[in-house]
Amino acid sequence: MNAPLHRPPLLARINWYWAFQLAGWGALALFNSVYGGSSQLRIVVTIACWGSLGGLLLSHLWHGVLRRYGWAANGLRWQRIVPSLILLAVIQTASVTTAFHIMYPPGTIRGIAWLPGALLFWFGVFLTWTMFYFTALSLRRASRFEAEALRLEVLAKDAQLRALQAQVNPHFFFNSLNSVRALIFEDREAAAHMIDQLAGLMRHALQSGQHATVPLSSELDAVRAYLAIEQSRFEDRLRVSFDIPPGTDHVRVPPMALQTLVENAVKYGVETSADGGDIRITAQRGAGMDALQIEVANTGELRSASGSTGIGLRNARQRLQLACGEHASLELRQQAGWVYATIHLPELP
Repeated sequence: MNAPLHRPPLLARINWYWAFQLAGWGALALFNSVYGGSSQLRIVVTIACWGSLGGLLLSHLWHGVLRRYGWAANGLRWQRIVPSLILLAVIQTASVTTAFHIMYPPGTIRGIAWLPGALLFWFGVFLTWTMFYFTALSLRRASRFEAEALRLEVLAKDAQLRALQAQVNPHFFFNSLNSVRALIFEDREAAAHMIDQLAGLMRHALQSGQHATVPLSSELDAVRAYLAIEQSRFEDRLRVSFDIPPGTDHVRVPPMALQTLVENAVKYGVETSADGGDIRITAQRGAGMDALQIEVANTGELRSASGSTGIGLRNARQRLQLACGEHASLELRQQAGWVYATIHLPELP
C-alpha cells in the first residue's frame, strides 16, 4: 500500500490570483448595484454583473499581455501601459453601454454627456487593478528574494562549517600521531594498542564531521577514547575526572569542540609538567540564556605557547557560534593554579 502523499498547507493550495479576481470584481458588482439606483433593481443588478464579468475577462486578458511581453518584469512601463488601459476602458464602456441598450427601453440614454465619466471610471478601475497587480507581484518577488537569500546564507554557513571541520580534523590527527610516535620508543605493544584505539577515534571524527552538531554523549565517548590513548603515554601523570549530570546527554555540540579543549589541557597542562596534571570535565545547567555549561579544567597556567597556531580554539569558537547561535561562546580563564575552558550553550527552541 502506497504511503499518502504529503499535502501542502491550505493557504499554499489556494489560487490567490483567482481568489482576488473574483473578490474584487464581485465587490465592484455589489458597489454598482447599490449605487445604481433603487428603481428597476433587477436590471441594475444585471448590468452591474455584466460589467463585472466583462471586467473580469478583460483584466485576465490584460494579465496575459503583461506576462507574455514582460511588461511586469522590469517595473511599470507607462508608455505602453497607459494606452492599453485607455483601450480597456473604451472596450469596457462599449460593453456596458450595449447592456444598457439591451436592458432599458430605446431612448433611455440620450446624448453623450455621460461618456467621459464612464470612460474615466473604467480607466480608474483598470488602473487600480494594474497597481494592485504590480504591488502583489513586487511582494511575491521580495518574498522569493528573501527565501533565496536565506537559502544562500544557510549554504554559506554549512560550507564554512565544513571548511572549519576540515581544518580541525587534521589538527587533531596530528596531535594524536605525535602521541603514538612518542610511545613507540617506550612500549611497542602499548603503541600498537594505541593505534587500534586511534583508528576507532578517527572513524568517529570523520563520521561526526558530516554533521553540524552531535549529542554530548557521543562527544564524551570520543573524549574518553582519546584520554585512554593519552593514558597509555602518560600513565599516572594524567589524572582525569568526569562530573556529567544525568539528562544532559541529548544536548548537541559541534563535533570535536570538547575534544579540542581536552587536547589543549593535555598538551599545555599535563605534557609540560614533570609531575603531570589533573583534568576535570564537568557540565552543569546554566542560568539566563545558557542551557548548559561544559567546562574543561586543567592544572597549570594560561599562556600562549610558541609554535602553536591556535587553530583548535579559534575554530571551536567559530563553530560554536555557527552551529548553536551567536549566544554560544567559549571562554578561557585562570584561577588558583587552574586553567578553565568553558563552553556556554544557549537554550535552543
